[in-house]
Amino acid sequence: MIELRNLTKKFDDFTAVDSLNLTIKTGEFFGLLGPNGAGKTTTIGMLSTLLLPTEGAIYIDGQQLTRKTPELKRKISVITQEYSMRQDMNMDEIMEYQGRLYFMPRKKIKERTEELLEFCDLIQFRKRSVRKLSGGMKRKLMVCRALLTEPEILLLDEPTAGMDAVSRRQMWNLLRKLNGRNLTILLTTHYMEEAQALCERVAMLEHGKLTEVNTPAEMIRALGAYAVDVMTEDGIRSRYFHDRKEAIACLAQTEEQAAMRETTLEDVFISRNEKH
Repeated sequence: MIELRNLTKKFDDFTAVDSLNLTIKTGEFFGLLGPNGAGKTTTIGMLSTLLLPTEGAIYIDGQQLTRKTPELKRKISVITQEYSMRQDMNMDEIMEYQGRLYFMPRKKIKERTEELLEFCDLIQFRKRSVRKLSGGMKRKLMVCRALLTEPEILLLDEPTAGMDAVSRRQMWNLLRKLNGRNLTILLTTHYMEEAQALCERVAMLEHGKLTEVNTPAEMIRALGAYAVDVMTEDGIRSRYFHDRKEAIACLAQTEEQAAMRETTLEDVFISRNEKH
């Protein structure tokens, strides 16, 4: 279990994360959502201990996480937005290099590499250098590298950024399989469809503050399960309804071009940000 207690991070006079209190259950797939500058990446930075909190603390299974708690740090693995791998190395070399950084026995490195490359459908590309891999393959290899030390918590900061639709769906399937093995996953993403498809609960952040924690389904229900999009001269204007009949009635009475659909988490996100 991950507990953030009054977690705060300031950069001079700017407060990036403001008194964040949050509990993430073991084995949960959890999302951190918010506009640019909301504090998502800063929170991931503190969870990975790359950044130190200005105030507050992080607890993993009841123990405080610091840079001086290697046994806790070993439970956590991070996948960042940037590709951080040697371009001239192949997959086997990337995995071996990572294992040696953690002083893993060579036999264990080989066993885990075989298992993970097979699990991620990369085994046939193992001798291909990183520079010759597609973007989707590079992301999958970063997942393999992150899982080499058998972490209990996986931190994902925009893991599908820049990926095409097919590669993104492949990554979703991979992350679901990992979560099915009771791996706790904390995800930040700008793709609301991704958060809705993957996350059991999500936290909304605005200007470093936590505004709500709930399931995507409950957030959508609160806004209204049905949306009517009206095409106006100024663009699309959406109205939300809890009752399907009300949405149909609105659609029938609208003189402009309009369409009805199910509400999504993206609608929730947009409607909240339009109010600010």
